[in-house]
Amino acid sequence: MSKTVIVTGASQGIGAGVVKGFLDKGYNVAATSRTVSQSAELPQSEKLVRVDGDIAAAATAVKVVDAAVSKFGGVDALVNNAGIFIAKPFIDYSADDLSALISTNVDGFFYITQQVVKQMLKQKSGGSVVSITTSLIENPNASLTASVPMITKGGIDAISRSLANEYAKHNIRFNTVAPGVVDTPLHKNNPKDFLKTLSPLGTISEVQDIVDAVIYATEARQVTGDVLHVDGGAHAGKW
Repeated sequence: MSKTVIVTGASQGIGAGVVKGFLDKGYNVAATSRTVSQSAELPQSEKLVRVDGDIAAAATAVKVVDAAVSKFGGVDALVNNAGIFIAKPFIDYSADDLSALISTNVDGFFYITQQVVKQMLKQKSGGSVVSITTSLIENPNASLTASVPMITKGGIDAISRSLANEYAKHNIRFNTVAPGVVDTPLHKNNPKDFLKTLSPLGTISEVQDIVDAVIYATEARQVTGDVLHVDGGAHAGKW
């Protein structure tokens, strides 16, 4: 029987790549974002259900899990990909910036993860939660000032390790994937030459690099409470 994964922020970029990666491996996928039903990046498939909604709303989390259970019979994995990133000097962040970051990145993690864990506990067959963070948590870079988003992404890193211990006895694993710069619409207006300076390898990751890491973390039965860096070595420190 095919396993079922929920993917948030699934309309484009990394999220759409993750959806396609799991479909290619035979998974059932419940994909969600505000406009996922209109996404041209996702294929038509009997193994895919699309659920529109704001990930920051508790009602969306309930709707997505209910859709996965009613169509596919359960939930085996979650990929918390939905998130926003705002880079600017610390003193230039507004109250609206802070509110938006917390709403999407923290509320968006909390509601869906809580609903998924409840469902996994009910099923009593374990599961996996993989969340997308950033290598900037451990290796800030003064040439890319993004301090306030780190409140949210660093928090996801911390709670994932706490949850890994809390639910280990239920065989529910929690890991994060920490990308560096990825070639997605998020960076379409950033100079490629500058982006390449942000890792020692001097490269920009492709979406598939992140997809491969997410699938690995989802399926690696002995890996929990871990951070998988996909950042060209940026997390290792100064170069």
